[in-house]
Amino acid sequence: MTPVAPSRASGMFGALGRQVRAYGMPLVFLAAILSTAFVHPNFGSFDVQSLALGALPLAMAAAAQTIVVISGGIDLSVGSLIAVSNVLSASLMQQASFRDSLLIAAAILVAGAVQGALNGLVVAVSRIPDVVVTLTTGFIWGGVALLILERPGGGAPPEFLNIGSGADLSEWVPNALIVMAVVIAAIWLPIRFSRIGLLLYAAGSDPVAAFRSGVDVRVARTLAYTFGGIACAAGGIALTMTTGIGAPLAGTTYTLGSVAAAVIGGVSLNGGRGGMIGPVAAALLLSLIPMDLVFLNIDPNYGLVIQGTLIVLVVMIGGFVSFMQARK
Repeated sequence: MTPVAPSRASGMFGALGRQVRAYGMPLVFLAAILSTAFVHPNFGSFDVQSLALGALPLAMAAAAQTIVVISGGIDLSVGSLIAVSNVLSASLMQQASFRDSLLIAAAILVAGAVQGALNGLVVAVSRIPDVVVTLTTGFIWGGVALLILERPGGGAPPEFLNIGSGADLSEWVPNALIVMAVVIAAIWLPIRFSRIGLLLYAAGSDPVAAFRSGVDVRVARTLAYTFGGIACAAGGIALTMTTGIGAPLAGTTYTLGSVAAAVIGGVSLNGGRGGMIGPVAAALLLSLIPMDLVFLNIDPNYGLVIQGTLIVLVVMIGGFVSFMQARK
C-alpha cells in the first residue's frame, strides 16, 4: 500500500494543476473585470469595446505563441510577422473595395502561413535553437515591414474596418470579441481535435520519446510554426482593422506580450502542456492592466513592468511546482 499513496497524491496534484491551468486564468480575468468595475464605477459598454479592440491583435499573437510553445519551441518573430501583415494589409487595402479587401486578407493569411513555415523549416533543418532562429528572422521580417511601408500610413475601406469596430449584436458584445473568438477557434480547433494536435503535444512533451514512437518531430515543429504564422497574419490584419492604418514598428510589443500571455495562461515553456483558453484570457487581462492604470491615475507604461514581473513570478512558481512533483 505504501507505494500507492504517493501515486494517488501525485495524480490528484496533477489533476488539480490541470484544472488550474484550464480555468484559473479565465477566473482571474473575471475577478479583474469585477475589480475594474469597483475602481471605476462608470465602467460600461464603451470600455468593454475598447478592451476588446485593444486585446484583439494581442490575442492573435498569444494564439500564435501558444501553438509554437506547445510543440516545444518559442517564436521571437511574432511581433515582426504581425508588423508585416499589418503594413501589407494597410498598403493593399487603401484603395480597395470591400470585396477586394476580403480577398487581400485571405492572401495575407496564406503569406503568413508561408512565413511561419519558413521559420519552422529553418529551425527543423538547421537544428539551431528556436530562440536564435526566430530572433534572427524577426529582424529580417522587421526590415521587410519597413521596406513595405516606411512610416505609418495606408488604410482600409470603412466596411472592412466596421467588421472589428462597433457592436452589432449587443453593446456589451463588441464585434472585436466575436472576431477574436471565431478566428482563434478556426485556427485552434482543427489542430486540437486532429492528429496535428497529437503531434504537437507529443513533440513538445518529449521529442525523443515522440521520435521513437514514430512522430516526425521536424514535421510537427514546422506545422506549429505554420499555424503560428497564420495566427500572426490574422493579428496583423486585426491591427489594421482596429487602428485603420499600417505601422511598421507596431508589432514590437507583441512578442513580449505573446510570451507573457502564453506563460500566464498556463502554457508550459517546456512544451507539451497548455491550451488556448488561458492565453486568450491572459491577453484580455494584459490589455486590461493599462486601462486600470489609467483609471488609477498611474502611468500606463508601468504595464510592461507588470507584464515582465508576472512572467518571472509564473515561471518561478511553475518551476517550484515541477520540483515538488519530482520530489514526490
